[in-house]
Amino acid sequence: MLNAAVYGLGWWGKTVTALLRGNDRLRVTRAVTQSAESAAYARAAGIAPTPDYDEVLRDPAIGAVILCTPHSTHLGQITRAAAARKHVFCEKPLTLTRRDAAAAIATCNEHRVVLAVGHERRFEPPTLELQRMARAGALGTLLQVEANFSQNKFLALPAGNWRLDAAEAPAGPLTATGIHCLDLAISFLGPAERVMVSVRRLGSALANGDTLGALMMFKSGANALISAVLATPFVGRFALYGTRGWAEVQENSHPDAPAGWTLTVCDAGGERRSLAYPPSSAALANLLAFADAVEGRAPYPVPQDEMLATIAALEACVRSAESGRVEFVEA
Repeated sequence: MLNAAVYGLGWWGKTVTALLRGNDRLRVTRAVTQSAESAAYARAAGIAPTPDYDEVLRDPAIGAVILCTPHSTHLGQITRAAAARKHVFCEKPLTLTRRDAAAAIATCNEHRVVLAVGHERRFEPPTLELQRMARAGALGTLLQVEANFSQNKFLALPAGNWRLDAAEAPAGPLTATGIHCLDLAISFLGPAERVMVSVRRLGSALANGDTLGALMMFKSGANALISAVLATPFVGRFALYGTRGWAEVQENSHPDAPAGWTLTVCDAGGERRSLAYPPSSAALANLLAFADAVEGRAPYPVPQDEMLATIAALEACVRSAESGRVEFVEA
């Protein structure tokens, strides 16, 4: 049993604690929060709250921390946890710059602690099947990704919420939902080379913009077309095109309340087949993969070079959204 502390009990922090309630492999026993409301929530859930992160890091009963905190704070929190020999599960994005991501990875490796990232889309059953197909060559040479992850949940957030702050969430939809599409594209196509991104405020009062369109060019020569909108109802789609066919995953609901998926595959002859997948929690699967890595049962399945490539591409996308130009991704 791995005992963990959750840092941050906002929307996603509460989702994580609910997912792990009663779990016999990974258990949340402590929480770090400065909010009286969140502290009361923690106590009602049988979790001991504290406003002091260092208190948790000194606790020998805590083996890991789960960070559900503002993006700009991640590097400092990861560094302190690693120095205290606590394993780290960090919500996405890992950091906002490639330099900080490299530092986070290096400090975890130096102190021999596991670092995991909340890219739960990688753990969805149809996405795992799509990865198997791609690695087996069933789609041939991979040519292009088309992906969309949109939602309107942020319209209900209060104006002062950190998720709406330009410093914490640059290029609005990118750090909110588009990062998942970006990360998945890298998992299939490898490192990105150049990006061209547009972010506009078209359908809301969200200061950081609500409509993102991104073109990513990869070192392999492949492309990714990514969209993310924060002013429209939920839609989740990931399509992969190759020389021997294409495949598309469609989500039936937002990942915080999964309702299953449909995987459609088209072979080289144009014949299509579809398979329905029942609901399951990819976020929970990611957390348990983290626990497996900590306990030595299996390596954490998201490679560190891909963690770094995702943040390098994210940083270039933010620059492009600001400059209006094609920006190169730092190698």
